[in-house]
Amino acid sequence: MIPIPTGVRVWLATGHTDMRCGFPSLALRVQEILKKDPLSGHIFCFRGKRGDLLKVIWHDGQGSCLFTRRLERGRYIWPSLADGSVTISTAQLSYLLSGIDWRNPQETWRPTRVG
Repeated sequence: MIPIPTGVRVWLATGHTDMRCGFPSLALRVQEILKKDPLSGHIFCFRGKRGDLLKVIWHDGQGSCLFTRRLERGRYIWPSLADGSVTISTAQLSYLLSGIDWRNPQETWRPTRVG
């Protein structure tokens, strides 16, 4: 995982997001719906309707980053609020990206080795 500088906050955009959106559309959602600045250096996470795809946008001071992660099995644990945002720690983000319930960290599934 890319090291995250100290002082960076992680925001989860509650509800469902159209996963066809790229960085410009997601940045616009951050501005209009979350009322945050997408170029602030904070991390913003979005989940699709099926729950197995996650998009993360982040501006590191030099450029904009868009990360996509799909779970092969299961769904990402997501807040049940319809609109708005929830802030989590960078450690919880690490759990989230690993497919682990960030509210109660326990491994849910580990891929088996091929061969």
